[in-house]
Amino acid sequence: MEPPSGFWASLWHFILFLPFFIGLLILGFIKGIIMLPVIFIIMSVGISVIILGLWPVHCYYTYYCIWRTEQFGPSLKMILCIFVLPVILLLWPLVGIAAGLLAGAAYGLLAPMFATFQAVEEGKIDKFHHCICDGIWSSLQGSFTIVRDFLDVCYYSYFSIMTDLQNQGPQEGKYYEIRLVYVPLALVAGICGAVIDLVVISSIAVCKSPYMLVKGWHRLFHDCIGREGPFLETICVPFAGLAILLWPLSVIAAVLGSVVSSIFLGGYAAAVVYQEGSFWFGLCYVVASLSIYDDYSNDILGMPEGSCFPRPRYRKSSFQASSLSKQNSSKNASSCRSPINASILELKPMELSEALFDECQRRGEILASKGIITVADVEDAKNNNKDASRAIAIGLPAYCIFQALLRSTKANSTGILLSDGVTEITSSNRPRDKFFDLFLTPLLIVKEQMRADDLSEAEEEYLGGLILTGGDTARLENSSARSGPESELRRAELDALARRLQGITKSISRFPTFRRRFESSISNILEELAKKRDLSIDSSSNGSETVLRSRGLFEKIVTTSFPDREAERDVEIGQTGRS
Repeated sequence: MEPPSGFWASLWHFILFLPFFIGLLILGFIKGIIMLPVIFIIMSVGISVIILGLWPVHCYYTYYCIWRTEQFGPSLKMILCIFVLPVILLLWPLVGIAAGLLAGAAYGLLAPMFATFQAVEEGKIDKFHHCICDGIWSSLQGSFTIVRDFLDVCYYSYFSIMTDLQNQGPQEGKYYEIRLVYVPLALVAGICGAVIDLVVISSIAVCKSPYMLVKGWHRLFHDCIGREGPFLETICVPFAGLAILLWPLSVIAAVLGSVVSSIFLGGYAAAVVYQEGSFWFGLCYVVASLSIYDDYSNDILGMPEGSCFPRPRYRKSSFQASSLSKQNSSKNASSCRSPINASILELKPMELSEALFDECQRRGEILASKGIITVADVEDAKNNNKDASRAIAIGLPAYCIFQALLRSTKANSTGILLSDGVTEITSSNRPRDKFFDLFLTPLLIVKEQMRADDLSEAEEEYLGGLILTGGDTARLENSSARSGPESELRRAELDALARRLQGITKSISRFPTFRRRFESSISNILEELAKKRDLSIDSSSNGSETVLRSRGLFEKIVTTSFPDREAERDVEIGQTGRS
């Protein structure tokens, strides 16, 4: 639907839209009030039980891994165990439970409201039914999903990170150490910086909040009447109307975010004192941090550039973080002024993750049909058997990413080419998400390294086997991968490339939602294997000789996983043939 042209047509369209929007808002608010107590109890109790139940284990295992790791020196271990870890471990239950209560209340009220607005999207049939029913069961399921993802992070991701910290040796043979002589001065500077920045930055945020409120409303109402910005697409009109009402909450959240971030921004003075070896530079950073925040907030709000605070030099070198902060703030300000194209890119993270899990399921079925992955491997992965499921939990996603990089290299792509052969992820069209910033650049570096190595077909198969099996020699010999190169240097290069890609995949697997969605793909693989296994058993029971001639690759898995059943079947077929 094209937006109306002309001021009076836009105004008339806005007036007709108001009753429709108010009705949806009241209905969504009623559903939110009804679902709020249930969702609040589920999320608050679930998150609190997870935090309190795992807190003793977290305390013990954190101290154990910090004390056993070889990456930290004795002095650094002492500082961490005496001063840092007690504060973090004591604050974690308080902050975590408070955040769980707030998240439960916000999700319980807002999720049904957003689902009500989504019910009137174009293409849906029986919108009245969806307006009444949507947001009830889905919000309830979403609350359980949030608790499940939180459990995965607190249990699997935590132990994965701490175990790697304990087992990995020092980089380049040197462990991290701390100079104790600068610790007292750094602590004093950090405390002073946190206190000063908390007071001053909070005052700046409160003073600028009315301007942010008025300017935001002015921009939203201007776009609403002129059908610009978030009001350009008809599907976004209800959400943009909701944004007008919820804009004061956004302002409050921005102020609270500034208050919380000011503590860490000022506390960084401790790092400046330690790095530069000067308490004076720490005090200069405290003053400069106020100027950095003031200049950054001016860029975000579209106010005149600059700050009323001085910006003294706090580094011995010419480079300072202030210039970088100014560049980032200008970049963020320009992105905030961009039209709806920036919000469309927000859909891509979900699409890309879905593409990865779909590829894992497809590749898993293919590898299982070849016997490279057995039914036992898939079941062990589903049952969280860490020793036997490495080829599934880490190897399979890493293998899918490797195939994408290999496909991109052969197509001479500048980015990463997905399995459809059309979609390409580059640095220009990538999702503007911090998650992709952490992993896209390392993957592009690995791709360029693969292109520079100019892998042969045999080396590609060998490298794929290394990535899939996690370097397991016995499994690699049983797979269909070719033997490695004869050159020890070439073999070492491929081994290092496989370890790096597995490390990137392991880091990706620690993020929320990964484990839950990957387990869903594993369940789908098991269902497909079970269907094929039942079909093969049913066809073999007929005793036809065609079964012997048409034994596919999938029966290799059945032979490996069920040797007794396969032997009995062969005897039965032989007796039928003799009769």
